[in-house]
Amino acid sequence: MTRILITITFLFATGFCSYAQSPAGIDVQHYRFELTISDQNDTICGTAAIRIKFLKNSSSFRLNLGTIIDSSGKGMKVMSVTESGREITYLHSRNTLLIQFPAVVKTGEIKTVLIQYKGIPSDGLIIAKSIYKKRTFFGDNWPDRAQFWLPCNDTPSDKASLEFIITAPRHYRIISNGIQIEELLVTDSTKRTHWKEEVPLPTKVMVFGAADFTVSDAVYAGTIPVTSWVYAEEKEKGFYDYALAPGILEYFINYIGPYGYKKLANVQSKTKFGGMENAGAIFYFENSITGKGGLESLLAHEIAHQWFGNMVTETDFKHIWLSEGFATYMTDVYMEARYGIDTLNSRLIKERDAVIAYASESAAPVIDTTADYKKLLNPNSYEKGAWILHMLRNTVGDSAFKNIIREQFKTFAGKNASTLDFIATAERVSNKNLKPFFNQWLYKPGFPVLAITWKNNGIKNKAVITIEQTQTGLFSFPMELKLITRHGEITKTVTVQKRKLNITIPVQGEVTGIIPDPGCKLLWQKYAETKK
Repeated sequence: MTRILITITFLFATGFCSYAQSPAGIDVQHYRFELTISDQNDTICGTAAIRIKFLKNSSSFRLNLGTIIDSSGKGMKVMSVTESGREITYLHSRNTLLIQFPAVVKTGEIKTVLIQYKGIPSDGLIIAKSIYKKRTFFGDNWPDRAQFWLPCNDTPSDKASLEFIITAPRHYRIISNGIQIEELLVTDSTKRTHWKEEVPLPTKVMVFGAADFTVSDAVYAGTIPVTSWVYAEEKEKGFYDYALAPGILEYFINYIGPYGYKKLANVQSKTKFGGMENAGAIFYFENSITGKGGLESLLAHEIAHQWFGNMVTETDFKHIWLSEGFATYMTDVYMEARYGIDTLNSRLIKERDAVIAYASESAAPVIDTTADYKKLLNPNSYEKGAWILHMLRNTVGDSAFKNIIREQFKTFAGKNASTLDFIATAERVSNKNLKPFFNQWLYKPGFPVLAITWKNNGIKNKAVITIEQTQTGLFSFPMELKLITRHGEITKTVTVQKRKLNITIPVQGEVTGIIPDPGCKLLWQKYAETKK
């Protein structure tokens, strides 16, 4: 996802962390959500058929489902729970639905329960008017907000295939994950639209959207149809702004590996984020469309998520850098391929500045175990995660780095992965011991803050350079230095491991200046101006 200011305001206002924790002991295999929406009110009527595999002997299990929260009446009310046509006992309280079977269900056994419910979503499904004052419905689940409108195991570690069957007033066009199975009239004024996704997804990217869309003709990236879904009032501008998507999709297919879904829809929406990477149906904030074609990096970020975040999903949110850091750096790599190394370096410098600015507010490491998920939408997860991948690329080389990315996707496509899984992939592909590298950049806060001084020794034609780490804790890293002399330039790479390092470099003629990190390869900060 891409952050925007409204996102942060929203996250603080809703307070993610009061949500019920996701249950354990089950593995959801498939969701089938049948929902009815209307123009008369915000109530949704739902039937959820959920196929569940039990991971241990148990006579009960829990799902997440939001309850009535206050006098406003928002929240979900369960009407019945059945299994094989028989009603079974349930208790719905504090955002948790406890379902009790009459007998113990054995490990490995699969049960399908049918839950009938209704209510006004307190979160997760945004029911609002568009910028053109027309009514819209948009799922917006990250990180664990699906539970406020869908009964589910609301955790990234439990991925499942799904179906959305939406009955709505006929003027709406419905977009969702997967492929459209049918669209047919139910009455003169209502229609039913059925979408089905066979690839297991985390709940954070299971959505539908309903609006008065105009839909572009498909353009194909290989065999994948790519469409744009925009408000009718902005179809020309929207189709133009989203037109770069097929080329971006093709680039990532070639760089990372096969695209995991059967279509890609780029959708103008009411998401609280700059963009939300819903699988096969990316939702962009509704003011993203300008008609000026300025969305390339946003499109690239969200499309990259289709590989990292969606197909390969972090095991839990403390590993969010495997989603956001990857999408950020894959965008950098794409922009480098399209516009050259100067564009890459310009983006990296801005990302480094964001990391440095954030460090003045927080001493948290990238792998952050906070349960306050809103705090994870920060430069550690995005920009620092991207910088770690960039430094890994410089450590192992371009070819090995690309192979690491491809192997990570190949190994974990359709599954979950942790940071340790990625480290194992990187070490296996590169044949290097990378644990010290990842330990210092991921599990320690901060980065090198360097005071660099130099002087000439004119008699011996040598330059004496001192590099001092001024931050708390030491880092080990290669440092590239460009020495500018009266006879030309000399570039040297030195390894910095100590608090203070003195280096003597032979030169021809007097050194007139030094440029640290000229190739933009290190995440670091100047303690003071480089000086003579």
